[in-house]
This record gives sequence, C-alpha cells and structure tokens, in this order.
Amino acid sequence: MLKSTIDKATGFEKRFENINTKVFEDSQTASKAIAKEIAKLIKVKQSQKQPCVLGLATGSSPKGLYAELVRLHKEEGLSFKNVVTFNLDEYYPMEPDSVNSYVRFMKTLLFDQVDILKENCHIPDGTLSKADIADYCSRYEAKIEALGGIDLQILGIGGNGHIGFNESGSLQNSKTRLVALDHITRVAASKDFAGLVNTPKTAITLGVKKIMEAKRVILMAWGEAKSAIIRASVEGQITNQVPASFLQEHNNATFVLDKGAASKLTRINTPWLVEKVVWTDKLIRKAVTGLALHLNKPILMLTEADYIENGMSDLLADYGNGYDINIKIFNDLQHTITGWPGGKPNADDTKRPERAEPAKKRVIIFSPHPDDDIISMGGTFKRLHEQGHDVHVAYQTSGNIAVADEEALRFANFVIDYNEKFGINSDATQKIYTKMVKALKEKKPSEIDIPETRYIKGLIRKGEARATSHFVGLSDKQIHFMEMPFYETGTIDKKPLGEEDIQLTVDLIESIKPHQIYAAGDLADPHGTHKVCLDAVFEAVRRLKDKPFMKDCRVWLYRGAWQEWGVDEIEMAVPMSPEQVLEKRHGIFKHQSQKDGVVFQGSDSREFWQRAEDRNKETADTYDRLGLSHYAAMEAFVRWHF
Repeated sequence: MLKSTIDKATGFEKRFENINTKVFEDSQTASKAIAKEIAKLIKVKQSQKQPCVLGLATGSSPKGLYAELVRLHKEEGLSFKNVVTFNLDEYYPMEPDSVNSYVRFMKTLLFDQVDILKENCHIPDGTLSKADIADYCSRYEAKIEALGGIDLQILGIGGNGHIGFNESGSLQNSKTRLVALDHITRVAASKDFAGLVNTPKTAITLGVKKIMEAKRVILMAWGEAKSAIIRASVEGQITNQVPASFLQEHNNATFVLDKGAASKLTRINTPWLVEKVVWTDKLIRKAVTGLALHLNKPILMLTEADYIENGMSDLLADYGNGYDINIKIFNDLQHTITGWPGGKPNADDTKRPERAEPAKKRVIIFSPHPDDDIISMGGTFKRLHEQGHDVHVAYQTSGNIAVADEEALRFANFVIDYNEKFGINSDATQKIYTKMVKALKEKKPSEIDIPETRYIKGLIRKGEARATSHFVGLSDKQIHFMEMPFYETGTIDKKPLGEEDIQLTVDLIESIKPHQIYAAGDLADPHGTHKVCLDAVFEAVRRLKDKPFMKDCRVWLYRGAWQEWGVDEIEMAVPMSPEQVLEKRHGIFKHQSQKDGVVFQGSDSREFWQRAEDRNKETADTYDRLGLSHYAAMEAFVRWHF
C-alpha cells in the first residue's frame, strides 16, 4: 500500500518520502541554497545580538557550501563574528596539523578565510588520552547546551547511513563519545590515508541525541553513489541500522540532494507511482524495461495485466494496447546494439546509433586516468582502430598518486642497474634514489611525495598507458598526455578546474577536429577526478560548438569499472565476443602498477579487469533478460547533446 500525505506548503499529495526532501540540478546550486539559508540565519542572530550556533560537517559534501560561505564573506560582507561552531567529529588519534585532520580541513576551507573568532571554533580533540575522552565529551556537550543548543546542524551521510560517525547500530539517545569505525566507513576513507592499513579505526563523534536536539538539520548528499542509502533513509523504516533514518522524527529536518543522489527516490525513479505523468519516449522506455526486469520477463512477454498490476495503467490508457508498447521498446533497444561504434560504411544508418559518413572518422578518447580508456571501453577502443578510424587517446591526468611507493623505488633501482650495466654515469641517479628512500622512510601517512617520487610514479603510469595504446595499435602521434594542472597537487584533494585545464582540452580538440569524442561520464562523486575531467571536456566543447568542424562531431559518454548506465539510458551498446573480452583483459594487464595491491582500491576487492568484465557481462545479461540477442559482454554509451 502506498504511503500518502498532503504537503501543506504545496497542497500536492506526497508519497513514500517520510522527510522533507529538496532536489537540485547539481551540488553547486544546492550548496548555494544552503549557504543562503545559513547567511540569513547568521544575520537574524546578529540583529538580535545573539550567537549563531552552527553544527558543521567535513568530508567532500560540504566543500561547495564552505566555498560559497567564504565568497559571501569576501564579496558580500557576511560577518562570522557572532558565529560559534561545533564540528561533528574527528578521527582518533589525530594530530591537528595532520593532512587528514578535520582541524586542518576546517581551517583551510572556512575558518582561516572568514572573520570567525578562533575561540568560537570547536572541533573534537584527537590528541587526548583515552582516559580523558569521556570527560571531554561531556564538556563538549555542555558547551553546546550553555549556548542554548545548535541552531542549524549540517550533516553529510555515509554509505551505511551514518551521520557524524554514528555508525550502524548507534542508538537514538547516544551521546558524544569515542566510537569504532565501521569497515565500510574506513574503506571509504582509505583513499585519504593511502590505504586501509593507515586508516584510523576509531573517532570521536557528536551523539545522535545532540544532532536530534538541533533546532534545524540539513543533510546534504551528492552523486549517484549515495542514492541507495538516501532512499533507505528517506523512504525506509526508522532503524538504528541506518542512523540517518532517525531524522524522519525530527520536526525541522531537510535532505538537500542533487539529481544523482535523488535518483533512486520513488518520485524520481518511478514517478508514475506518485503522480500523473506525461509519458515521453524516455519515460516509457524506463518504465517498460524496469517492469520487465522486475518481473523477470522478456519485454515481448509483458501483458496488459502486468502493466495494470504495477501502477502503469495510465500508460495503457494513453498509448493503447500493451503489445504495441512492447514492440516499440524492444525495437528501441535493438537499435542501440551495434558492432560499428564509428558507424557502418555504405549502410543505412537511420536505425543505428552512429552515422555511416564519413566512413573514416577522427576520434578522441578522453581518459581521466591512464587506464580508464582500456578498462571502460577497451573493446570499443580496439574496434574503432581496427575498423580504420583515426583514433587518438588523451590521458587527462598523470594518475601518479595511485602508484605504490615500492613501485617507484623498484623503477628507480632499475635505472641505476641499467646505467651500471651500460657504463652510464649514474651518480645523479643514485642521489635521486637515496633522496627518495630517505623521503619515503620519513613520510607520514598521506604526506605529499617529494617531486622526484611523484615524477617517477607518473612515468610508470605513462609507460603503461603507452603500452596499452600500442597494444590496441596506435602510434605515438595518436597518444596525448595532457597532465592537467588541477590534478598535480600530490594529494587526493585537487585544485578546482582552471582555465589552463580547459584550454589544454580546447587546443587538443581543435587540433584533431574529431567526428567523435568519448569521455568518462562517471558522476558518482561530483568532486572526483572523473567529474572534473568531464567538466573540462564539456566546457571545451561548449566553447568550440560554433566551429564548423564541431557541427559534425558527436560526444559519447562511457562509464568506469564501478557502475554502468541503466539499460533505459543506453543509446549505443557495443557487443563483445569471448575472444574480444580476453583481448580487453590483456590490454588492462599492461597497467601492472594497478594490479594486486592497488593504492586506492576502494571497497571492491576485485581487480579492475574483473570489475570491467563483470560489468560488461551484466550489461549483456540485462539485454538477454529483456529478450534481445545474448552476447558475452557489452560496453555501453550515452550521447551528450551540446
């Protein structure tokens, strides 16, 4: 039975959602809206000559918010002199000057850039002895209570639904305390600590009770990676297994989401279950493929009873009998399948995803890291070359932070041995090697590598990328190493996309004048390298769109090893034979530094080639389940219209 209430503000019926939820086009727009609300609250408190007590969060989600608050201070004169802040949490143990401390995070992104008083900034102390933590936590809460409580609490959300570091199993009346971090949380954080082994196992966190006592709560979430836990928190039952679900009982809480994070909410994922919809071709395809997969039926076997019993009777009423709808969607999917990703010469292309002419196309494949090309679209990459197209690959970043220290030392040692063998003076090489050994020995977890180490790590990845392109069949003149400046910080945190990054992309596109551009369309992390690289491509294309050569250019988006386009979104599916799957695997194997002990492996223990094969097989299996031809694997693409 559908849950249903009336929204007092709009008068419209709401279903499924048990908490106020606002969805914005992107995280930047959403962050500005939150900053505007905070600024208004600060000003109201200033007019009342009262402190404004803010509960603050860390992580990637609030970065845009803090940037906007800094802008409001610098450009519009917003003062923070009456603001008192209490941060949610801090790793334990953690020195305040550590590169991963939340003290450093807050000072860098907010406190040092506005006029907030130093004594008004409170962050849990990660340097305490364990014996002192309980008393410290009591005093932390007492400070909040003495100020009348938190006026507005900002939250992010973890993959398991944690708020602050209140992990699954936390109770609603939990107090500020030392907690053990869930494995999922540690894995998510491990990229910041150069591996799970260096990631703290405990943290100090504000308790759920104090969060629930805040007068106003805003939880922010960006990207598709958060969509499943957002749905569980907003539409699911209140449970301590998903601590964010406790907010359903707060009388003034709002979830602020971008489109990616909201994508699994019922009103967005299946809007026909919530309200009367306009049945566009895109929505019909989403509904029908979803219904077929839910019922585990081929599309052509769906009955009108299936439509009616699953909330889709309006579709039948608008478009007639179910069989005609089935045929239409089946044909739509059939037309996405092509073995000619660059277009089939001398063929009728009216039903194909790519045009036949020109028969030989110029192609650019943008690869955010040095292995995304082969991992994400290796089969298509090789096929484009084999079918005679002029294929160029552009490696947007060096990927140097994803190389283990031991690999860098091994390669430096190789150079020394090589020089000695062939009588080359290796004094300078030996000095560099000695300097690296010393620096790596003294380096704290996540501390930035010295330039020599970073350069060698970049050379390793460059060599692997070149080997892969040669394996596909490309010559050196078709391989481009962009080394976009935003990436070259030596840390996980990158600089914002800059004009130099965009101009590098513009120049490359203009020099090649492509008929096809392939770019990584991963949007799971709006602050991630893939998204920044994609933004650079988008902006470059926008700037060039009026150039004559761009009138005949199409942009195709692929995805990485972690996820794939939904079958309702796919506009080009390139099938692969078992032999082609094996060829792709061998291409991925060229990236030896990314095998086995990968620095930033994430929560998935499979190697990249395994992830890619499983993902491509799942796409092919989905087409098979829907009643279409069965292939060993498929790579999928969505077209971006500019």
